[in-house]
Amino acid sequence: MALQITQNQEVFEIKGSITAENAKSLQHHFEKLLYNLNKVIICLDKVKKIDSSGVTVLNKLFRNAVENKKILYIIGKENKKVSAAFGKINYVLKSDFV
Repeated sequence: MALQITQNQEVFEIKGSITAENAKSLQHHFEKLLYNLNKVIICLDKVKKIDSSGVTVLNKLFRNAVENKKILYIIGKENKKVSAAFGKINYVLKSDFV
């Protein structure tokens, strides 16, 4: 399944799979957003598959946001596939951004 990013209010919802094939383009997309915005919310609730490349990219985005004093919420703790992929670094994931 192809990766699709839609924006609903402040939330960027990702549908599909986050894999090595699209992880870099996902990274570039959100790096640009974080450069221009102070807060970015990514929702992974509809992600069907995520591999180690996807986890690495999202973790890197999270660390870069913290270093640059930006806010990055990654919602997806309720998605069992996403939560399992993050394993020990699941502190990056939130249940909600409120």
